[in-house]
Amino acid sequence: MRLLDASGIRKVFDLAGSLDDPINLSIGQPDFDVPDQIKDAAIDAIRRGLNRYTPTQGMVELRDRISAGCAEEFGWGDEKGYLVTSGVSGALLLAILTLVNPGDEVIFTDPYFVMYSHLVNLSGGVPVPVDTYPNFRPDPQKIADAVTDRTRMVIINSPCNPTGAVYTAGELRDIAQVASKRDLLIVSDEIYNLFCYDEPFVSMASIYENTLLMRGFSKSYAMTGWRMGFCVGPKSIIEKMTMLQQYTFVCAPSMAQAASISAMDAEVSDHVSDYRRKRDMVFDALEEAFGLIKPCGAFYAFVPAPGGNATAFVEKAIANNVLIIPGNVFSGRDTHFRISYAASDEKLRQGLDILKSLA
Repeated sequence: MRLLDASGIRKVFDLAGSLDDPINLSIGQPDFDVPDQIKDAAIDAIRRGLNRYTPTQGMVELRDRISAGCAEEFGWGDEKGYLVTSGVSGALLLAILTLVNPGDEVIFTDPYFVMYSHLVNLSGGVPVPVDTYPNFRPDPQKIADAVTDRTRMVIINSPCNPTGAVYTAGELRDIAQVASKRDLLIVSDEIYNLFCYDEPFVSMASIYENTLLMRGFSKSYAMTGWRMGFCVGPKSIIEKMTMLQQYTFVCAPSMAQAASISAMDAEVSDHVSDYRRKRDMVFDALEEAFGLIKPCGAFYAFVPAPGGNATAFVEKAIANNVLIIPGNVFSGRDTHFRISYAASDEKLRQGLDILKSLA
């Protein structure tokens, strides 16, 4: 625990509570509400008495839907294990505690989702971030150079938090080729898989057999507080993760599992279109003033800070009522800041105008 510190994102959240009507471009959750059909399914489940423990691995009906989706997308069947988790965050915790021994190394690209390094440290492992600056594209040679006899897994996050980068099929194949030389497991964190704006999404699971696939409902359906995700991969790994879930989370929330079956039929393409438009607003506003590289997915932009000091610029922004996150929360560098454009058009325009004036 001494290797962990309080999340810089959480510190900004706490600060937001002390400000009057801040322009909050920090929070990583959709600004639309859960679709009514999903709410109705949860309410119905509660009224029908689905309020008890489910099987640790998840409701049969939900796992069958997940299995059917994977069969259609990847051609997978009973050779894979399927586990419903308390969010993708829960899946990451279970996977890392299951697979990483003290001293084992875990490779991921930098910038990265904040949880990766902390969970690896919690397990006694060694985080191995691989630099992707300045354009946030993965360099397979750098990943290959980072592999040692202690490497346990490679974590891939595409679309990426915080950069918004979406990896191409070619880039994924190059990473898979590196991993295949030692039969390394690739953990593919695909929580933002529906939020791709310029090209169709490509999953590492469609390219590399030894992939542990993680997806969830939090971002796509605005169910961040419902804590729902799933993990699919080699049965031997899923079985151990299920055992660990039995002794930790027990199971994902029962009524949320029932509602997630309905979520898999929900239509959110209008929201994806809204975020594509908001992405364009951010890029058009900040490309020239900041040198922003165009994000292609998720709902974040990772913006170069004037003068190269993100913390100093973030302090100025907060003093002007705009909440953003310094890059050192996500990276070994502090040269960029993260904007979440999951905000109303009005708030987003106000925030972008203030940021441009500060630049």
